Amino acid sequence: MRSISATMMMTLDGVVQAPGRAGEDGCEHGGWAAPYGDEVLAAEMGKGMAHTGAMVFGRRTWQDFITVWASATDGNPFTAHMNATTKYVVSRSLDDASEWENSVLLRGVDEVAALDGDLAIVGSTALVRSLHAAGLVDHYTLVIHPLTLGTGTRLFGDPAPLTEFELTSSVTTTKGVIVAHYSRVEPAVSPAGR
Repeated sequence: MRSISATMMMTLDGVVQAPGRAGEDGCEHGGWAAPYGDEVLAAEMGKGMAHTGAMVFGRRTWQDFITVWASATDGNPFTAHMNATTKYVVSRSLDDASEWENSVLLRGVDEVAALDGDLAIVGSTALVRSLHAAGLVDHYTLVIHPLTLGTGTRLFGDPAPLTEFELTSSVTTTKGVIVAHYSRVEPAVSPAGR
């Protein structure tokens, strides 16, 4: 059985673009998440990295992560995890995925749907939107930062299909970041003929 979990850093106004560093993805406010890091947030993110499943990336996020993780030799447990785990990159433009060890190229959402096991996505907004529209995202971890940017790519820029989620847990960090875990609620099946 397949389960897809997406982790998204976001602002109060729903911006998910360029949380990591200045200049990221051409965003004028790149790096907005950095001032909000603390031990609570690190522990919560560590829990997500501790899963044993594969990861799924959109092309841009995969290429961006290569610059950070693929050549790192810092002894960081996240580095070891990122390099050792199977990484699926969904792209129609890449020729191959050999640039980062243990990467496998997929051509679209249908190929993601055909995978088995637990799959985790970090970032990859366009891919998350496509998977959500196809009813494939089972869990969200929304890391909500206490600021608004006013501009930037939002998680759901286009209408998303009606989907209900249940809050399964949440943690507030010392800097006011809310880490909210949601699981999709399967629609009730009405008896035939009603």
